[in-house]
Amino acid sequence: MYTGANFSMILALLTYLLIGILLLILNYRLVPRDLSASEKNSPYECGFDPFSTVRERTSIHFYLVSILFLIFDIEIIFLFPWGLAIGKIVEFSFVTFTIMMIFLWLLTIGFVYEWLNEALSW
Repeated sequence: MYTGANFSMILALLTYLLIGILLLILNYRLVPRDLSASEKNSPYECGFDPFSTVRERTSIHFYLVSILFLIFDIEIIFLFPWGLAIGKIVEFSFVTFTIMMIFLWLLTIGFVYEWLNEALSW
């Protein structure tokens, strides 16, 4: 036995499926296809051939830049709320300050590592 809620959910589901199928059919029918452009059909979005094969090693520079991004990202994620709440912390003590300084020291070590491996030089 279908109640009003079950019927409306089934009707909504059928409507969504119908709209999805209709959009797929319209996309297939209305979009012009140019099969002569081999650059557009290549797996690379930029339109030119790759410089090297897939089997070559990737430079460590890309990994160092990603680590650098994570260092600054994590620093902002933790420092911003801590900076906003520091005035409202009733029991702001030496322990709270020490924990944050240890956190900043670890991030600084990561930043120095990046600097020594020349991740900042373009």
